[in-house]
Amino acid sequence: MVTLRQLRYLAALARHGHFGRAAEACAITQPALSMQIRELEQFLGVTLVERRPGEVMLTEIGREISRRAEDVLASVRDLVDFARHRGRPLTGRLTLGIIPSLAPYLLPRILPALQSQFPDLELELRETQTRLLVEEVKGGALDAAMLALPLGEPDIDTLELFNDLFLLAVPASDPRPCGRRVAARDIDQSRLILLEDGHCLRDQALAFCATIPRGPSSGATGMTFGASSLATVMQMVAGGYGLTLIPQIAADVEARDERVKILRLQDPQPGRCIGLAFRRTSPRRADFAALGEVVKGCVAANGP
Repeated sequence: MVTLRQLRYLAALARHGHFGRAAEACAITQPALSMQIRELEQFLGVTLVERRPGEVMLTEIGREISRRAEDVLASVRDLVDFARHRGRPLTGRLTLGIIPSLAPYLLPRILPALQSQFPDLELELRETQTRLLVEEVKGGALDAAMLALPLGEPDIDTLELFNDLFLLAVPASDPRPCGRRVAARDIDQSRLILLEDGHCLRDQALAFCATIPRGPSSGATGMTFGASSLATVMQMVAGGYGLTLIPQIAADVEARDERVKILRLQDPQPGRCIGLAFRRTSPRRADFAALGEVVKGCVAANGP
């Protein structure tokens, strides 16, 4: 008989690609996890894993069974949630993912409010890039994720929370006064510093740049320093190495450096829509709606 434990172990192995890391994620020993995978293979009569020194690779049928296992585990999670969360909203455990360009700036605002309004909530947080968050929401590892919309995922529903405008961060030596709005065509794209590949903020900045008519100063679009955080990019701007687009929600924190100046862009101002993403089959919509109201209330009180 196939067990949920075996399916969880297979899903973990698919995610981590390594027996040791998968075992650590499942809080068991590596031999125990390996034994369960072998028993699953024997019961199904197929080879799920191609074992190599130092790494593992799922076979073609192993990848398909792992995908189906994720669906089963997500359905089981929804069943448990349905039974446990029919009373007051936001009680018990809730796993929430959040993108790195949002987490340091939004969480300090909403966590005190959540603790005050929903003291029985056990919130578990994970900060990582959009692609991984979407995968983990679909697979049931996360209940929901806060990220930039739209997603275009048929198995995921979303709830819009607030609009986050982009501002232009430049070195303090930039001659343009803070009160003057900058036209998009006046942004020197050759000096635009961007996050590394995989960050949605980079993709959004590039999408905005694609709409800007090229002027005489426009060269190659954007520098990439391999930075994984907005704080690192802002230090590059402060050092005079270029400029960047910064979300308004991050401006109060990242613009404290006197070496940086923040300028607004002319209308229509670019930005991103921040929302909550969750599985379409999740029974916790009341929880997500309550969480969304807290977020919207905190943002409205302090401004994005």
